[in-house]
Amino acid sequence: MMDSDSCAPFLKFQFTPWIPFLVIRSINLNGGGTDRFGGLYGGIDGFAATAVESDEELDVTSDLVTSYRHHLEQKHDMLLGMLFDHGTYQKLYSYQHLINGFSVHISPEQAEALRHAPGVKSVHRDWKVRRLTTHTPQFLGLPTGVWPTGGGFDKAGEDIVIGFVDSGIFPRHPSFGSHNTEPFGPLPKYRGKCEVDPNTKMEFCNGKIIGAQHFAKAAIAAGVFNPTVDFASPLDGDGHGSHTAAIAAGNNGIPVRMHGYEVGKASGMAPRARIAVYKALYRLFGGFVSDVVAAIEQAVHDGVDILNLSVGPNGPPATTKTTFLNPFDAVLLSAVKAGVFVAQAAGNGGPFSKTVLSYSPWITSVAAAVDDRRYKNHLTLGNKKMIPGICLSPATHAGRTFTLVAANDVLLDSSVVKYSPSDCQKPEVLNKNMVEGNILLCGYSFNFVVGTASIKKVSETAKSLGAIGFVLAVENASPGTKYDPVPVGLPGILITDVSKSMELIEYYNISTARDWTGRVRSFKAVGSIGDGLRPILHKSAPQVALFSGRGPNIKDYSFQEADLLKPDILAPGSLIWAAWSPNGTDEANYIGAGFAMISGTSMAAPHIAGIAALVKQKHFHWSPAAIKSALMTTSTTLDRAMRPLQAQQYSGSETVSLVPATPFDYGSGHVNPRAALDPGLIFDAGYQDYLGFLCTTPGIDSHEIRNYTNSACNYTLGHPSNLNSPSITISHLVKTRTVTRTVTNVAKKETYVITARMAPAIAIQTNPSAMTLRPGASSKFSVTLTVRSVTGAYSFGEVVLKGSRGHMVRIPVVAMGYDR
Repeated sequence: MMDSDSCAPFLKFQFTPWIPFLVIRSINLNGGGTDRFGGLYGGIDGFAATAVESDEELDVTSDLVTSYRHHLEQKHDMLLGMLFDHGTYQKLYSYQHLINGFSVHISPEQAEALRHAPGVKSVHRDWKVRRLTTHTPQFLGLPTGVWPTGGGFDKAGEDIVIGFVDSGIFPRHPSFGSHNTEPFGPLPKYRGKCEVDPNTKMEFCNGKIIGAQHFAKAAIAAGVFNPTVDFASPLDGDGHGSHTAAIAAGNNGIPVRMHGYEVGKASGMAPRARIAVYKALYRLFGGFVSDVVAAIEQAVHDGVDILNLSVGPNGPPATTKTTFLNPFDAVLLSAVKAGVFVAQAAGNGGPFSKTVLSYSPWITSVAAAVDDRRYKNHLTLGNKKMIPGICLSPATHAGRTFTLVAANDVLLDSSVVKYSPSDCQKPEVLNKNMVEGNILLCGYSFNFVVGTASIKKVSETAKSLGAIGFVLAVENASPGTKYDPVPVGLPGILITDVSKSMELIEYYNISTARDWTGRVRSFKAVGSIGDGLRPILHKSAPQVALFSGRGPNIKDYSFQEADLLKPDILAPGSLIWAAWSPNGTDEANYIGAGFAMISGTSMAAPHIAGIAALVKQKHFHWSPAAIKSALMTTSTTLDRAMRPLQAQQYSGSETVSLVPATPFDYGSGHVNPRAALDPGLIFDAGYQDYLGFLCTTPGIDSHEIRNYTNSACNYTLGHPSNLNSPSITISHLVKTRTVTRTVTNVAKKETYVITARMAPAIAIQTNPSAMTLRPGASSKFSVTLTVRSVTGAYSFGEVVLKGSRGHMVRIPVVAMGYDR
């Protein structure tokens, strides 16, 4: 089951007279400085800039910056007041740091008038976004290979602030507690605030949680916010936000108890990092970009170091010509410019191509992997056959078998067939006297696929009827259905293989005596359920999860392919145990639970956010690009058995099979935290480099770039593939092209030998063949790609820089050859 990433359709003009709009402004005041992308330069007497021209820190707390921020907000208000009558509009947010603009609730006609107002650069209708661990620290080698280098788990991530733009947090969860940890000292660099829930008076901040705010003005204006279930506070009404926060920064060693059994101990990747909550997602409708942008801007203003976004658009933006230049990605570029590392979920549209929903080079886009843990169980029948299945449950009593009774054979009244009694969702329609002490057989119908039935409810039904356990058999496979193990309190098993379900049914029917009407005279089928609580560790891991969004990356809403590789990196995202909110109802199997085991790229992104916090802790002054480079160039393309990574994919019969994975599945590879702390070389980049990338992208509108950045395209890279990223992608290679990269040594003096390999259709050469770099020194190298044969498919390869001190720096190379 993937994480719940549903959201309501866009609001249509004919359904509501007012629509939220995002308005981007660029104001030139008194001939002075101009409002800039990433904030404002000032240039007006008495005001300081609210952003800076280069990649450097900005003191947002200074009186001058604060006064200029107020000045901008007054200008936003003045513009609206001049155009529209009082009461005919509702301003939601003023954005003054990352972009200069505001969000306003107006009619389409008013929006058109605003679009032509002096100083207004662009107007966008607001759009929706959606929501895109006990074992993964061990799987990633953190306790033995990473945490000790930073002082142990009780220091891992110390004083690093991770901001979560998500569905809030449940602050009373032990993963976020502060009473059993070393006291958290003050953190002056963080300037966020802590809201209090207006109804429960619940407080959210405790030292571990250092900030908690919620953003819902656009949702309220759209008429979809329900305070009863959505909570007008940072309280998590979903579970998703608590889950992602715990994966990245949850406390270490928290027992995961389900139904009286402990299934392991949970820990975040950076268990000592601080958590800052910016709630902008809600249970029933997802969220609006106006609220998300306000949350991101507030997080950067408050001083977060890392930003986790397990959130993304429904599809490529139609409001701009390019995926890289829309209000959402533009705000994130400003966040990166301010020094904030951004991890974003790649999307859950896999295994199909072009389903990545995180597009831009300044963002670290995270794909989801299946780790080495598998939960398996078995049902042993009276004829000695062993039927395999899954379920996180205890075993029936050792050495004993129990009678099997099918739900359809123990109905209280045949008229209740209309309630699908075989689903075992309604105990009141089954005969308790016939079920008590036996194993209840149930059928896995389409109701489970669509979410109107749950395994949790089957377990509750069986328990209320006094059953020893239950069996849930899949008799008809629905294409694409993903079966996840679910924790239950009594013995249970889900049989996912239809042929094995048929074996069970055949044995049951042969063993069950019936009269001429079909009524059962005696139940003779027996069986026992094994122990499903202990996971089995496999070496065939990691694998790219079936649902994980795939490349190629696209540069526009016409799905033209970009010269930029996405996703960037692979991290665990399947069956991840982490904290859950007891308020959460989106996962039927975990209603009221304190922990949940769920899947999605939403779970992969916080793994990278937490690991990035560990890198930031060790190398505090590294840029976001440097941290991203360290993670990517040290990743692995091999599984635990030292075989090339594989990806889950559909076969012709809609069953899941494994195929060789490519960079379009995993980016640079699966994250290797220990190596990322000491990468040897980094590929660095900053705001001007990203601006050059935008200005070089074919088909991009230079006026649109100016609207967002107020910068002319005076600097280009020659070709987008020359951006100094730790990957090389050429989507349309004709004859020969040479790209350049610059590496910076972040270790001791070292000599690197450069080699490259590529699929036969493309020839690859590097120059020079070796280079020696002193500490802090930078050097360029070039990679030349030449078409040998036109195949109509992408070719994959890599460039490897092998250091004399043992560093191994690897970047993926992707190209498709054309004859013209």
